[in-house]
Amino acid sequence: MANSGHLENNEDEPSVSSELPEDIEDWNKDHVREWILQIKVDQRDADILYNEGINGAGLLLLEISDLTELGISLNAKKRIIHNRDQSLKLFTCRLKPYPFKRFNAAHRYQENFILDVMETGPYDLIQPCHEFKEFTDTPKEKKITKYRFEVIKFAAACMNSRTNGTIHFGVKDKPHGLILGVSVQDLDFTREQTSAIDKHFQEQFVEIAKRCIMPPRFVEVLKADMTSTGKYVIEVDIEPSFIVCEKTYFKIYNLIKGNERYNDAILERNGSSSKLRPKKKNKKEILHAHMEKLSQLRKNEEEKHLTDVRMSSQGLKLCNMLTGGTGSLDTSHFTCYVVVTNKSHPSLLESLKFLIPMKPVAVLDFDPESAANGLNRLFEERKTNNHLPSEYEITQTVQETADKLKLTRNTSWVFCNGGFNGEDPSDSQKWSIEKGASVRHPVYFLCRKDVMPNKKFLIVFLLLNQVTDGNDPMLETFHMFRQELHGENQILCICDNETTYTYWKDLIKGRYGVDISRRCISELSFTEINGTVLSLWSENRKSHRFLPGGSKVVLSKKKEDTLDLLTILCVNQCDGGNEDKQQHEERFYTGGKVSWWNFYFSEQAGSVPFIKRDKFEYITDGIIPDLLNMKRSCVFFNIFHLPGCGGTTLAMHVLWTLKNKYRCAVMKYKPHDFTDVAQQVVHLLTYEAKDQQTRLPVLLMVEDFEKISDVETLQKKIEDEYQKENISSKSPQVILLNCMTVESREQAEENDNSVYLGNNLFEKEHKLFDEKLKELKRIYTNTDTFHGFMYLQTNGSSEYLKRVVENTLNGFNFQDEHAQLFAVLVLLSVYCRNALLSVSACEEFLHLPITEDCRSCKAEDGFKEFSALLTRCTAPSNFVFEGMRVINSCVAQHCLDELAVTHGVTRVDIMNTLLTTFLGYDLFLGKQKLMQDVHSMLVKSRHSTKSESTFSPLIRDIMKETPGREENVLLDATKVYKKDAVILQLLARYYYLKTREEDFNVKYEWALAFAHSKDKSYICDKVARVLRGELWYKYQRDRDDPIKPDSLEMYLTLAESATNACRESQQTTHKEDKIKFQRPNYHDTFNTTELLCEHEVALKVKEILQKTPPFTSDDQLLCQVLSGKIKMEDLTRKQSKLKEYSDVLSKHMHYILDLEPFVHLDRKDKLKEPSNDTLNKCSQKRISDEINRSELVKNIHLNDMIKEKKTLQDLKRNKTDSLYRKRSTSTLKRSNSCINLCQRKTSTTSSGASEIFTSIHSKFGVHQVPPESYTINFGVTKNKLYSDEWKSAGSHQFLGERERFKRLDILYTAV
Repeated sequence: MANSGHLENNEDEPSVSSELPEDIEDWNKDHVREWILQIKVDQRDADILYNEGINGAGLLLLEISDLTELGISLNAKKRIIHNRDQSLKLFTCRLKPYPFKRFNAAHRYQENFILDVMETGPYDLIQPCHEFKEFTDTPKEKKITKYRFEVIKFAAACMNSRTNGTIHFGVKDKPHGLILGVSVQDLDFTREQTSAIDKHFQEQFVEIAKRCIMPPRFVEVLKADMTSTGKYVIEVDIEPSFIVCEKTYFKIYNLIKGNERYNDAILERNGSSSKLRPKKKNKKEILHAHMEKLSQLRKNEEEKHLTDVRMSSQGLKLCNMLTGGTGSLDTSHFTCYVVVTNKSHPSLLESLKFLIPMKPVAVLDFDPESAANGLNRLFEERKTNNHLPSEYEITQTVQETADKLKLTRNTSWVFCNGGFNGEDPSDSQKWSIEKGASVRHPVYFLCRKDVMPNKKFLIVFLLLNQVTDGNDPMLETFHMFRQELHGENQILCICDNETTYTYWKDLIKGRYGVDISRRCISELSFTEINGTVLSLWSENRKSHRFLPGGSKVVLSKKKEDTLDLLTILCVNQCDGGNEDKQQHEERFYTGGKVSWWNFYFSEQAGSVPFIKRDKFEYITDGIIPDLLNMKRSCVFFNIFHLPGCGGTTLAMHVLWTLKNKYRCAVMKYKPHDFTDVAQQVVHLLTYEAKDQQTRLPVLLMVEDFEKISDVETLQKKIEDEYQKENISSKSPQVILLNCMTVESREQAEENDNSVYLGNNLFEKEHKLFDEKLKELKRIYTNTDTFHGFMYLQTNGSSEYLKRVVENTLNGFNFQDEHAQLFAVLVLLSVYCRNALLSVSACEEFLHLPITEDCRSCKAEDGFKEFSALLTRCTAPSNFVFEGMRVINSCVAQHCLDELAVTHGVTRVDIMNTLLTTFLGYDLFLGKQKLMQDVHSMLVKSRHSTKSESTFSPLIRDIMKETPGREENVLLDATKVYKKDAVILQLLARYYYLKTREEDFNVKYEWALAFAHSKDKSYICDKVARVLRGELWYKYQRDRDDPIKPDSLEMYLTLAESATNACRESQQTTHKEDKIKFQRPNYHDTFNTTELLCEHEVALKVKEILQKTPPFTSDDQLLCQVLSGKIKMEDLTRKQSKLKEYSDVLSKHMHYILDLEPFVHLDRKDKLKEPSNDTLNKCSQKRISDEINRSELVKNIHLNDMIKEKKTLQDLKRNKTDSLYRKRSTSTLKRSNSCINLCQRKTSTTSSGASEIFTSIHSKFGVHQVPPESYTINFGVTKNKLYSDEWKSAGSHQFLGERERFKRLDILYTAV
């Protein structure tokens, strides 16, 4: 029923007789007539409606027009319609009373609502009778007197009637049951009530009376927007139980209020009031007989009630619904929980602690005071991220929105009705308009298939307060979730009393026609619910976790939540757990990633110890102790390993063994910025140990890094953070264990602080593996599927993998859905490291059946026999989900070869299936990561040589396997990645390199398509390169023929268009550089290709002009024309036959004259390819032509800058060309002199050359070669030059030179 908001107390309020039925629809025509007369309508009008037979149902349908037709007076019409509507408001704004004899129930009243009970006499003796006292007009000095009188009078009447009862102070009886509330400040009602009992009952019965009369209960009264009014309804419960009262009757003495006096009186409940028992019935024998009969009735009703209670347990149902049938929250079918809750009560919070270990993904909280005294305050011991609903609106990609919200990392607390960030709450009437639309954002976002695992999350509606209004936000939110989830099978509703349940069930049934009873828990108290849910966790999940220290240090849940980028390994890891040993071991030995549980189980009695690899002791007893003797605060060592050879297992085994000596952790994934990781590592180091002189170092495992330079960056970030905390130490405080996958031993950078793990076992390791194999065969019957273990046991035998793959794929049929999905996983594993498909997506792709309670078959079952080559894993990203992948890339490569050779399934077949089928699904969990992985497969090259880096390995392999079909893949990719400039560039590059002459139009169209789709210089210059290529091609085609005027026109038009495109790209580059130089620690590439392209076009035009009459035999003539000494008109007058050429040249003369700064023509010039020096001269020449040369000469700082720049360019050219293999003395001298020059400049001027070059850029938009660009290795990053190339040159031998060069770059940038 709808809540109509606040009801004003005025003379127009209806006075509804208590004799009228509660529901207007139940009124007959006599009731209607009586009600009409009560609202002061004339007898004549009442008789008209009575004669028409208008009953309650008809009254509800009456309109003004109907009353007019009946001849009702205007006054009567207005009063009937107005009072009917007001009556409806009173009847619909109802609340159930506070649960009887309860003090900790999460129950509050709302101002101007109606208490949904009547003032009545005894019913069945157990259901309480009620009495209302307004108590608002009573002066403060008389409140205590009235309170004492009314409580004793009501209590004595209930006790003598042997009926339970509740008297309510702050509730009006007209309108009946209207909740107002009273102020209770400075009044001790509890003490006064005890004193009144002592005074007014017989002395021998005082203690009995105190056991029957409960202490006063103060029920808070809320406003319509669920904030406090500061008022309370005072309630006193009376329970005259049989065992307490037996056959006693109770007299009261000296009870006086005004003219009302009771002395030696016996009171009883008579209807809705308390009255004296007639004296004629007070004879001793009559009274005793009456009390004996009442006492027996009371006893019978109590026994009946106890029988009902004993049969109302719902604990088993709660366990089943909350875990999805598994019976344990450790292994619950549901991987995520979302809680939706309303106004909570402080007294209830202790019983809601079961929510904390559940760590819900999100809590939608409708309590505006939750942060102050509600459920949000309970979660202070955990890390929560507080949000408003509007923050869930998808304004970026879904992944970016999830990252911003830190979803799945910590609980996201959504304040759905204000109370956060200055937002005011709304009442139920206004909430839908003011906040309803914004709350749909989190509901929609959390139900998306690409955010939460499909059918594996549960929405828990926690009803902590009655929902009585059809417009209640909880009800509307329920409907939103039901719409998004297409039903209520993923919804669980929990409340602690029948009243709240009935309201909730009836409202949902009335509004949406849905019976929600099978999805509700209502017969357990929250204390029972709390105990039941907590019992579903293992002791491992409930107990404290400890870090090593001088003694064990408790790791608080909140601190662990704040370290959300790290997985902390505690000293009591796995203790008290009830995980399935067989499941963990089978997953590991089949090829899955090792877990802490594998090490834990291997240490239990009766198990063979975990295999220690040959390098294990070298690391624990050699490398790590040596590192601790270094002077840096953060050090690192490397474990390089081939895929599937146990590198990660070895690294985690080291951490497990040293967990009592170091604070061990694993970085969950590689973030874009290491700042947060560094902060969390230092926090872990100093947790409960900041003031100690000695502390245990942190041993942090990192993996999935592609370059050693990334580890160095993390090392530097940690050291910077260490210094910020002003921590002093003479030895390393953080040790990084870098676990890096390589394709071959040559890629590993082996030194004293690195180990390499290949696939050849040492003799000692072979014995350990053979012993372990015997144990596995003794325990398991499926050891033939332990491919991960057997691959190592056979020394990484290619023959073993080939045999396994052939047997497993024997019945492969690419037409089957599970075969297609398996092939896609194979392709992903071969060409993209860490690629996977979410388990949820696999289940959806395979159309696995889902039961009514949302349980589905396992994804492994859907893959059938191919599941032996797959394993589950966690996505290495800040958005956590479980995925499927091939056990390792070696197995995947054998599968790919087998599919092609035996089953005729090519890479292009799989790729087209992936692009057209699986990526065609609108939403599934992990889609954005899959899109990124496929994008990387299409565009990313693993090689550095120019001949091989044109296309990615996947595209190159497709070209070799099925020549020509790569075009279909690229075209399909453009449909999937719509408006993706990089994919469009890839297709344009393909056409540019592979198409014939007549397809230059196609190239140009594709180039234009993506040139304007993204404002990035590497993409914008594609148009220029296409035009340049067309000029090259057409000129080369006609190279042996004389140049004709129409050919000259074509060449110059193409050249001018190409040059204009180059300059547009230069403007984009200039904008990029401004942004790049503002970024700290920028390591991206600098684009200089557009300068090279423009220069090449200029040289080609020079060559064309040299073959054009009249310049064919006189280069000096061309120089004079370019310099402006001779005009084309003068040449035409001398040679009339050149007029056609002159017309073309004159048309393009503005462009030709612009070539002079580039070509530097003289009689000795010969055509040659542009060099780096030429490019730099070209750039400087353009600058010189734009500004006054004399100003440059006068400025000594700029002269220094030019000298410095030239020296730096020489050094960079030297480094790029030879990687310092030739380290000449002159080179080192030049670098030192350049450093000195930079230092002198930065110390003597605060502006100098930097400002002049800035003004040049801003005034003329000229693109200058950026200080940190490496102009000969276009597209090579500065970071790469400091890592990969240095590795091949022997970086450890020449560390001083590298540091000197880096210092030079830093100083130059500072200038």
